[in-house]
Amino acid sequence: MLLVFIIFILFLLMGMPVAFAIGIAGTLFFLQNPQLPFTMIIQLPISQTQNFPLLAIPLFIFAANLMNETGITHRLIRLAGVLAGHMRGGLAQVNVVLSTLMGGVSGSAIADAAMEARLLGPEMLKKGFSKGYTGSVSAITACIAPVIPPSIGLILYGTIGQVSIGRLFTGGIVPGLMMMLFLMIAVSITSKIKGYLPERKRPSLKDVGMALIDSIWAFLFPIALIGGIRFGLYTPTEAGAFAGVYALAVGAVFYRELTWKKFKRTLEFTIVDIGSIMLIISLSGIFGYGLAYERAGDVFSRFMLGITNNPQILLLLIVGAVFIAGMFIDSTAIILLFTAILLPLVSEVGIDPVHFGLVFMLVIVLGLVTPPVGVSMYTVCSILDCQLEDYIKESIPFIVAILLVDLLIIFFPDIVLFLPNLVFGKD
Repeated sequence: MLLVFIIFILFLLMGMPVAFAIGIAGTLFFLQNPQLPFTMIIQLPISQTQNFPLLAIPLFIFAANLMNETGITHRLIRLAGVLAGHMRGGLAQVNVVLSTLMGGVSGSAIADAAMEARLLGPEMLKKGFSKGYTGSVSAITACIAPVIPPSIGLILYGTIGQVSIGRLFTGGIVPGLMMMLFLMIAVSITSKIKGYLPERKRPSLKDVGMALIDSIWAFLFPIALIGGIRFGLYTPTEAGAFAGVYALAVGAVFYRELTWKKFKRTLEFTIVDIGSIMLIISLSGIFGYGLAYERAGDVFSRFMLGITNNPQILLLLIVGAVFIAGMFIDSTAIILLFTAILLPLVSEVGIDPVHFGLVFMLVIVLGLVTPPVGVSMYTVCSILDCQLEDYIKESIPFIVAILLVDLLIIFFPDIVLFLPNLVFGKD
């Protein structure tokens, strides 16, 4: 299995798409073990997709794309400008707040980073922000989106690990807000050093109130989502269907900005997004079977527990390992391949699976913004025509800010568990 994993990494370094790297490397495992029937290479990808909870993923993707086409995103941009434009760093602070607000809509760091680079990036450059700074703020603040509900990453983790998605969604709220706070502090400090100024004067209460009212449907969405799951109105999968209907109603009835052309464009974007994610999920079944067959989880657990059985130290070791792995492996692939290995290990030393899920997610998203394979990093640098060296230099304070949040929730698990225990009760 070690050889298969090495080949998988080599494929990624060669630039092969993640889905094919996983599928081909997993197929090589079957070639190494001819006693296993080759029909499993076909059966496993199919069975991997025959999972009812995973239906939430395409439904939430559809809802997020629909919200982007129905005016919600532009209203959130205006709200973020009112709330943060007067702070030191101006548009950079707006970028952070917008990522937090968009986290309750998109659930995707890559989509959020691309959107902010296109909408706020040119204006930031006009105001004197460097390309490296603009790129790093746009990419790294988007890491908030996969933590605040609805998060596609948390849905995957919860489905694979049999962890309550409702509790995971609720548990992500406080860490997401902490990420916003720490990133805003990082922006403030770096802007003071670089001389970046506020964008506007401090808003009046009337301005804030009007912006909040204009964006009320975006705020109600995560509340309705978690509330519906909590009171048994729908399962997390059915919540995806609710999200789609909600987005349709807001666009067509309340904002009246949904046209047939926009709806068709939404479907096109959704098909592409779903196809790329589901291909990775399906082909990971081949690779995942090899990990289970070789009992990789047991081997890794014995190795780690031989080093320490202290929960905090164990989490620090896992965070360090996942941070390095995230530099080379796609975030979706890490969730699919390592959840089944790591979750039994942390459960053995008494770590709550919801607590671990958020610790895990915070470090996984950094793989999207770090070289050599950070998808968000390359997306933003491409849009802004930014040199990778400039981006890397400017990104360090923001990466440190997110790591500090992860360290805090490692040592203070109630930061994550307080809200889930309050809303759903203690397990």
